[in-house]
Amino acid sequence: MLYYLTMLQSGEKFGAFIVPTGIGASVGGYAGDGSFWARKFSKIAKLIVNPNVVNAGVFSGITDNMFYIEGYSLDSFFKGEIRLLPSQNNKIGIVFDRAIPQDVLNIHVNTINAVKTVYGIDIVGYEITKSNVGVDFYIDNSGISTGKVTNPETLLNASRKLVEKGADAVALVCLFEDPENDNLDYSKGIGTDPVGGVEAIVSHYISQKLRIPCAHSPAFEDYTITSELVDSRAAAEYITPTFLPCVLLGLAKAPRFSVVEGISVDSLDFLIMPYNSVGATPIFEAMKKNIEVCLIKENKTILDITSEKLGISANIKKFDTYQQCYDYLKM
Repeated sequence: MLYYLTMLQSGEKFGAFIVPTGIGASVGGYAGDGSFWARKFSKIAKLIVNPNVVNAGVFSGITDNMFYIEGYSLDSFFKGEIRLLPSQNNKIGIVFDRAIPQDVLNIHVNTINAVKTVYGIDIVGYEITKSNVGVDFYIDNSGISTGKVTNPETLLNASRKLVEKGADAVALVCLFEDPENDNLDYSKGIGTDPVGGVEAIVSHYISQKLRIPCAHSPAFEDYTITSELVDSRAAAEYITPTFLPCVLLGLAKAPRFSVVEGISVDSLDFLIMPYNSVGATPIFEAMKKNIEVCLIKENKTILDITSEKLGISANIKKFDTYQQCYDYLKM
């Protein structure tokens, strides 16, 4: 019997723990700082997480009880457009931006080999884009992280080559300028991750075009690590020259997608989101399908979109803390 059928018939709970990218979430808005709570909830339920929750540079909060899904595919799942096929050993291909200098590329190739050796992850190889991707990022007037990509087609072409080689999932690595001047207080645990928004744009594009699991890891020309003390929530990003390990570890366990078989959104028992980011697609779709939505007040974001302001209350439960929500769902 297929694993997912066994899971559903066993009565195991199935939930989603999501922290949207680029909105300055106080929990999950930095470097894997949502992992503690995601790992705790994954002990009482199979749990969908977006990369923003568990990615932490050379660390990863991913567990065998989690489904690692980036934003576009996550929205598609909640809309009922795709189903999830659990997988534990995906073949992964990596796309590198042509703009990445050779010394930086060498560090990333060493990283791939290290992760492959230590964790046994199946890497089919890597492709370098034919031309520079051209990534630009910034924080807009509302404080949200966003950006643009000049040449996304070159990413798509390289990704297709990896799929043809047998890749089940694709990691994307684009060259970014140093983000420090875009949010000088990020290392102090204040404000929004400057690169998170455009990373979501990159991964959304490939997910939409190829319908495969993917996630992005930025590359920087300056790969020195800091000796300055930083906020613990951001610390994982300041002790490594590359953020690729967490992406590879997540993609290795990412579910594959199908339109005919697998776990559907109708099997979802609950959705956990920050309290004031209610404008997201998963929340509206969950409400349509009578899925319980848990909103956490301690997780503050720069948004101010609450259920009260939208005039919605059906299937919504509000908790002051993640611990209160955990205690409720554990019953």
